[in-house]
Amino acid sequence: MKLMEYKGFYGSVEASVEDRCLFGKLEFIDPLVNYEGDTVEEIETAFHEAVDDYIKSCEELNVEPQKPYRGTFNVRIGRDLHRAAAIAAKQKDINLNDLVKQAIEHEIAAQR
Repeated sequence: MKLMEYKGFYGSVEASVEDRCLFGKLEFIDPLVNYEGDTVEEIETAFHEAVDDYIKSCEELNVEPQKPYRGTFNVRIGRDLHRAAAIAAKQKDINLNDLVKQAIEHEIAAQR
């Protein structure tokens, strides 16, 4: 899946062979906001319009638009892995959050 970015929001781009069009939705937020187009230019324009419309709708409803990322998340890893991670963090003299952050940074760097 390909992602586009605009104003801090991310949108997917997929193809429908049956309908011969491109389509996508805003990712990483709860409300369903989708868009479509026949060309790359059209899907990009539709994505920008979807973001702008979402922000405008939130303003009209006097609600904060959902931000795609807050910087925190919960992860369920099981008791044994949790214990092993806590021990590894202690041995490195860092906290568990820093250990997890380093592990994620390492994994993302390895994929680039």
